[in-house]
Amino acid sequence: MAPQASRGAIKRLMAATQHAACPCHGCRTGGSHGAALNAINQMRKLATPVEAPPIDKEYAFEVAAANLRFGEGVTREVGMDFTNMRARKVGVFTDPNVAKLPPAKMAIASLESQPDLSFEVYDRVVTEPTEASWRDAIAWARKHDISHFLAVGGGSVMDTAKAANLFTVYKDADLFDFINAPVGKGLPIAEKLRPLIAVPTTAGTGAETTGTAILDITSMSFKTGIANRALKPTLGIVDTLATRSCSRELHISAGLDVLFHSLESYTAIPYTERSPRPKNPLLRPAYQGSNPIADVFSIWALRTTVQNLPRIYKNQDDHEALKQMLLAASFAGIGFGNAGVHLCHGISYPVSGLNKGGPKWKHPGYNVEHPIIPHGISVALSGPAVFQFTAPSSPDRHREVLSIFRNTSPSDPSIASIPDSEIGAHLFEAIARFLDNLGVPRGLKAVGYTKADISRLVDGTIPQRRVLDLAPGVGDVAGEDGREHLTRIMEASLDY
Repeated sequence: MAPQASRGAIKRLMAATQHAACPCHGCRTGGSHGAALNAINQMRKLATPVEAPPIDKEYAFEVAAANLRFGEGVTREVGMDFTNMRARKVGVFTDPNVAKLPPAKMAIASLESQPDLSFEVYDRVVTEPTEASWRDAIAWARKHDISHFLAVGGGSVMDTAKAANLFTVYKDADLFDFINAPVGKGLPIAEKLRPLIAVPTTAGTGAETTGTAILDITSMSFKTGIANRALKPTLGIVDTLATRSCSRELHISAGLDVLFHSLESYTAIPYTERSPRPKNPLLRPAYQGSNPIADVFSIWALRTTVQNLPRIYKNQDDHEALKQMLLAASFAGIGFGNAGVHLCHGISYPVSGLNKGGPKWKHPGYNVEHPIIPHGISVALSGPAVFQFTAPSSPDRHREVLSIFRNTSPSDPSIASIPDSEIGAHLFEAIARFLDNLGVPRGLKAVGYTKADISRLVDGTIPQRRVLDLAPGVGDVAGEDGREHLTRIMEASLDY
């Protein structure tokens, strides 16, 4: 790998070539051949590979682009889309609540408008899917021999449709064959899956852009999932009408998922620090670490969320803010879908999973019978402590994040003057204040957890290697240091 030069070094070398240019080329400033050639040779040396990259270090990243259609009322086009695809039988996935709402009704009407289009409806998707709910959906899709899939709903619906698609193609595979290691086997997906169109009805998961599907492993009391680009929807239809029927609580929880998708992907370890490098490009993970392209999407999504989510909290009929949050969800999905998330999400999985047999928190605004800490809420509970912990790993990035929460620029004296060692403490306060202004429960205690639960929460976090391996500053989470770090983060997340 070519050695890296700082921006300052490059600028100095550029200046040297300009101000020491050869006079025989008409340079007005004069100078000598030697100075110019020396500067040029230094630049060439910096750009010349001197050795092959270490075998265990990554040196590349891949970008899986998302196909999106964005606009008001675009759900009406799905029928024509499937006709254009020559669909034999469409499997429509939704949940019992969304099935009664305008987005699902609009989608069904569009399918019915195509006289030669056959479709079946599966409306049994559960919020926060489990092994049992996935197996039910998979069995249904296999039985009906679905050729094309349509998901109309939030992340739970889109993830369930992805799983049903995968296991309709892999008819003899077991659920744990593709679930992320070490919980499952994490096998590669080599077969081409069937077309899937996703219509998100929440501005949160960004699942319309990603190859990720999450479920609750009830036997282990935590969440995990499958992450592979092959699961990515063929088309995401982002309809600005689709989120208008959500409750305020659902808007906020979904929006918090966007917030932390963008925060975590922007602060994940650089892709060049991920190891080991896969022996086959097919095995390169979807979650690769921060990279220049994902950064663009993540930072835009972060700014947009910080600006618009409080507007929705104050007025859920603010249609412009709803529209911007849908864009932010898709942008964050592209960002974390190519970079990955880390600690907040890793910690959230046992927080949600253990709740059903522990605190039994039932979040307001959710029309479900079982206990639930919604995904966005479970991610946010550890947010302030996580970014206080990760700040020393990349002070400049965390300084930029702080400036976004404070609605200023990183060069503003109030931000620029903060020592690197204190950025984390300032960011803790900024994130905590932002969450507090959205009515988010103040830490793990607020949803029923106590200090006695921390050991079990840590136990449920450690297997989340797919995301923890991207966390800056944690090291080997399977070792004692990693456990100690996680314990401290969770203790700091109990109350704030």
